[in-house]
Amino acid sequence: MPELSQSVLQPHALITLALLVGAIVLFVGGWLAPEVTGLLTAGLLIATGVLSPGEALSGFGSPAVITLIGLFALSAGLFRAGGLDRLRALVGSDAVRSPRRMITLVTTVVAPVSAFVPNTPIVAALLPVLESWCQRRRISPSRVLLPLSFATVLGGTITLLGSSVNLLASEVSERSGYGALGLFSFTGIGLGVWLSGSLVMVLLSDRLLPDRGLNDDDLVADLASSGYLTEVEIPARSELIGQSIHASRLQRRYDVDVLELHRGHERFLPPLADRTLALGDRLLLRCSRSDLLRLQQEHTIVLAPTPEPADPASGDDRQNNQRMVEVLLPSGSTLAGDCLRDLRFRQRYNATVLALRRGNQVVRERLGQVELREGDVLLLQGPKDAIRGLQANNELVVLEQLEKDLPTVSRKYLAIGISVLVVVLAGLDWIPLVGTVLLGTVAMVATGCLRPGELQRAIRLDVILLLGSLASFSVALEKTGLAAVAAQTLIRTLNDWPAYLALLVVFLFTTLLTEVMSNAATVALLIPIAGQLAVGLGLPPLAFVYAVLFGASQSFLSPVGYQTNLMVFGPGRYRFLDITRYGIPLTLTMTVVVPFLICRHFNL
Repeated sequence: MPELSQSVLQPHALITLALLVGAIVLFVGGWLAPEVTGLLTAGLLIATGVLSPGEALSGFGSPAVITLIGLFALSAGLFRAGGLDRLRALVGSDAVRSPRRMITLVTTVVAPVSAFVPNTPIVAALLPVLESWCQRRRISPSRVLLPLSFATVLGGTITLLGSSVNLLASEVSERSGYGALGLFSFTGIGLGVWLSGSLVMVLLSDRLLPDRGLNDDDLVADLASSGYLTEVEIPARSELIGQSIHASRLQRRYDVDVLELHRGHERFLPPLADRTLALGDRLLLRCSRSDLLRLQQEHTIVLAPTPEPADPASGDDRQNNQRMVEVLLPSGSTLAGDCLRDLRFRQRYNATVLALRRGNQVVRERLGQVELREGDVLLLQGPKDAIRGLQANNELVVLEQLEKDLPTVSRKYLAIGISVLVVVLAGLDWIPLVGTVLLGTVAMVATGCLRPGELQRAIRLDVILLLGSLASFSVALEKTGLAAVAAQTLIRTLNDWPAYLALLVVFLFTTLLTEVMSNAATVALLIPIAGQLAVGLGLPPLAFVYAVLFGASQSFLSPVGYQTNLMVFGPGRYRFLDITRYGIPLTLTMTVVVPFLICRHFNL
């Protein structure tokens, strides 16, 4: 024990402790993106001499990270080839007539799929399907969207492929000397978690899920009824004559967006910044009523005498090929933290932002200056081709079904066959998992299920940077002896406790920590400590590794605890406590069930 106390006083141990505490503060505070925090910590561990460059950066070449890269590509090929079209059709079926039946369908069908396909693209693909179903059935999206997120989280704990956290846990476990996890190593526990969690979700759905209404906060309807889309004309003596839109007062002084310009029989669409205005030009503006009134009083514009035949608030104007759709800013989007003006959003995506919804708040004024956040829902207007291009973009999720606009896919069964073969070969241990995933990725590209350019776009660089940099956390904890010190402190507390209660404490602490910090960071920090705790208590280290793995995956208390929770937060019009109220019974159930299943699995 004195040796362990002395190890904490070593300079490298003190530096590591300070850096890890600082990283936790940054993770919780959210001042930096998680991957940036991870890179910063890894860089400082190298700069201070705690770790060598090879030790700190070993995670970037780890099998877990390479497997995850291939998994992103496999899932992208599966979706692009239409491999999950049957799932979409099933979820959107009119045969499902009530929220409870929909939740039952989601928990029994969608959750098992997320055991093999990352849950983020599943939620992104099914969000517009469920919203369309809610519109047809006149049911509030808040009654079904949160269960979709929770179901994919539960399903992600069935196999190693279900979550990036599972892959990271396997990597940290192997590096700590406890062995890597196989594809189906914890499936017995995961099946029990899925079934018990699904039962709780279905039984409590009517009581604990709120009804936030269907159309009260609909952006398209609200925008149209509030008069923020207005057609105006440039009169004689207007100061706009001869000026470009970008240089005019419309955008220098007022919060005005020009959506269309009509000159005689000609019609111009964005980008319009460099277009010079002339007498008699008709403009379709997005602006506030106060700005419109001031522009009229100054004789800068006048209201157009007669409206155009096309309804500017229409969601699908076939005559001019324009679409108005809602898009979601998902977790990990690089657009978060910037404002629309700095991003040059209209020029980048050839689409104009008409309004923004953040939770239950709708923002329409000074949109160019609003800092975007993860979970924001934007109302966009743009050509069909531009909107269609957003579907292949990782930065935004289109919350409307546009599949009918896409070409018919012909490689559906080929993509499904490749994916099944990857799982079978890895499950039979004929080829290591990382090898089967890489071969499957090549097969997806070689057969045309995925184009090379789409392969690059499918890879979530933020996730790869985060997981790669977090390897330095575990290595530093082990090398400096901090993991042993923390484990010895816990051993003195839990020494006489039954194995079930010790696992319960580890699981509950992990679950609460992952609600305020990245779940990947939680795994990297706690597995070295939990493993040494198990050794000190004379219990199997993998049992405690599983407790950390499942605890980091069970995020049901806040919208920021897991990325899929954040994805449904805006479209479902949820409030923060809505997530907590529905998630508390599920969290309590998992706290009791998971340690019990682990004990049964290891015969403790």
